[in-house]
Amino acid sequence: MSDALRVGIAGLGTVGASVLKILRDKGDMLTRQCGKEIIVTAVSARDAKRDRGVDFSSATWFDDPVALAKSNNIDVFIELIGGDEGPARAAVEAALKSGRHVVTANKALLAKHGVSLARIAEEKGVLLNFEAAVAGGIPVIKALRESLTGNTVSRVYGIMNGTCNYILTRMWDEGISFEDCLADAQRLGYAEADPTFDIEGNDTAHKLAILTSLAFGTQIAADDIYLEGISNISLADIKAADELGYRIKLLGVALKTDSGIEQRVHPTMVPVESVIAQVHGVTNAVAIETDLLGELLLSGPGAGGAATASAVIGDLADIAKSRPGFQHGPVFGTPAKSLAPYKRAKMRSHEGGYFIRLTVHDRAGVFAAIAKRMADNDISLESIVQRQSAESHPDATKTVILVTHETTEAAVKKALEGIVKDGHSTDKPQMIRIERAG
Repeated sequence: MSDALRVGIAGLGTVGASVLKILRDKGDMLTRQCGKEIIVTAVSARDAKRDRGVDFSSATWFDDPVALAKSNNIDVFIELIGGDEGPARAAVEAALKSGRHVVTANKALLAKHGVSLARIAEEKGVLLNFEAAVAGGIPVIKALRESLTGNTVSRVYGIMNGTCNYILTRMWDEGISFEDCLADAQRLGYAEADPTFDIEGNDTAHKLAILTSLAFGTQIAADDIYLEGISNISLADIKAADELGYRIKLLGVALKTDSGIEQRVHPTMVPVESVIAQVHGVTNAVAIETDLLGELLLSGPGAGGAATASAVIGDLADIAKSRPGFQHGPVFGTPAKSLAPYKRAKMRSHEGGYFIRLTVHDRAGVFAAIAKRMADNDISLESIVQRQSAESHPDATKTVILVTHETTEAAVKKALEGIVKDGHSTDKPQMIRIERAG
């Protein structure tokens, strides 16, 4: 067998410790599969004395991850620090410029600096692997970058945040409020103490931006994504969706149109019979629509130490198997210098239509006024459901649920603004896209 592959790891949290344990416990198997031994020769983290449940005393300790990245004692630098700037960016850039391969799980870094990092990697002839950055242990990066070569991708969509999917699943399963589900998710470690990044869709947006670049050969445009989280989803929405034959999921969706690329992250109603509607709990799923294969759905653990570490090990094994002097493929499937500028698609009708929930005064003429506002904005309705309040006093309300045919979001918003202006609505109207899903 050839000489060992020397690895340096920066960041020894849950994922870093899991990587060390896998390399320790499965070292012999990896050696047989990769044709060379993989050894950790250097590590870096904030606290050298913390017990991580695995011995790394044989590795050289670095207080500075940038110094580790430049070390002549490593062939591969694994970045598990996190963050889109600071030591993570500095260390990855240093490693690439020093001719070291890099493996990272850092979606924020890639969403912001992925193209510039890819340029450095390709100029230096080294690998920048990031399977763990999107959907945990699901091999969606490899599928888009390698396995689907020759396919033309038309749409990528999926559930990419386990926290949100856990909350929405429990709301549907158990009739628990959003606030109570979030508290449970935090208690179980599925959500951070400050869950904003997850529940408002930012985490999904970073992952979607990376997939968009891989799928359509464009530069990453993480700041050009329509973004809406799940904090405004109520039990009333969950119940109404169920009665109409839908489930609510937070989806990231990217599709190619004649006018450009459309990227959006928002709560979405998907048909209950669709495969993605059956993805529950913290599980992730990514669907890829192509001309040759039709729709491919990849599903599995999207987060956690073992799942993310598995993806890191897979990337590391690819490097160990690569031949010295071999010209590596482009980081994003298309050479970084050839990635097309991102062009945002023009507004168009959403073919799945919209779900609208209104809480309105229970009085004569309200429904006729709602129907007129819809007609005035050329919105055709597929179904209408009215729920009468049990109350009979003058302040009583009723719920009106509308499902539209294909229309534009601008038209729906204009109609809802009119309904509010008319004084009929007692609460902020709810609007959720309905997505065509396999």
